[in-house]
Amino acid sequence: MDTKIIKKITLDYIKQAKSSNTKITMLTGYNYPMAKYIDESGIDIILVGDSLGMVELGYESTLPVTMDEMIHHAKAVKRAVKRAFIIGDMPFMSYQVSKEEAIKNAGRFIKEGGCDGIKLEGGEEVLDLIFTLNSFGIPVMAHIGLTPQKVLTLGGYKVQGREHDAAIRLKKEATKLAEAGAFAIVLECLPAGLAGEITENISIPTIGIGAGRRCDGQVLVTYDMLGLFDRFRPKFVKQYCNLSAQMKESLELFIKEVKNGEFPDDERSF
Repeated sequence: MDTKIIKKITLDYIKQAKSSNTKITMLTGYNYPMAKYIDESGIDIILVGDSLGMVELGYESTLPVTMDEMIHHAKAVKRAVKRAFIIGDMPFMSYQVSKEEAIKNAGRFIKEGGCDGIKLEGGEEVLDLIFTLNSFGIPVMAHIGLTPQKVLTLGGYKVQGREHDAAIRLKKEATKLAEAGAFAIVLECLPAGLAGEITENISIPTIGIGAGRRCDGQVLVTYDMLGLFDRFRPKFVKQYCNLSAQMKESLELFIKEVKNGEFPDDERSF
């Protein structure tokens, strides 16, 4: 991307991408240097995802992540980003306790974190909340299918919507979420055919992750696609490089050169 020409991605751009057949690109960002590189690459949306709990903070899942942790990382991302649309991911129990608390926490992403919108997981149970947040000027991205915050009740990280009844439910939820005012929907771990049907039958963009190529856009966890998170790798992830191997090699070389007296050499000494 030509960094001299910086045009901020707006909500209108994302909404209109579907009708113009423009694919939407989205990656996660958690800190200043990574967000800066992602933004300068020309990405459309940066998601400050609650996945930071696993890839940045070392938790076993996303469930322990707090609002304060999310805001801390959102602020860092905001300082780095000039172009991309920034989404704050509402963490577990930040919007389920009460509508009042949900509004307050969503507002923190906008007011403190500098985000352009928020994302929350769920179907029928969040329709009223989406409508309310929109009425207060907070854009909402929805998220259905495999919803990691419900991993305990889902019985693990499994593809959703394979059974007929589940597929019908997801189609209905997507339609209702669009009607409630969501500006886009993340479809996670759905059969490609089902994701394609949902995409073709709703007016707002769908962004797939493990949901096939017929979605209006795609998102990945940046650490997965760069090979920086090796605890596990979902089937749907394409690893574009393996930075963890390069980092380990560089770190080991530094240790070796210091031990052997090769670093610093004369060129790097005063």
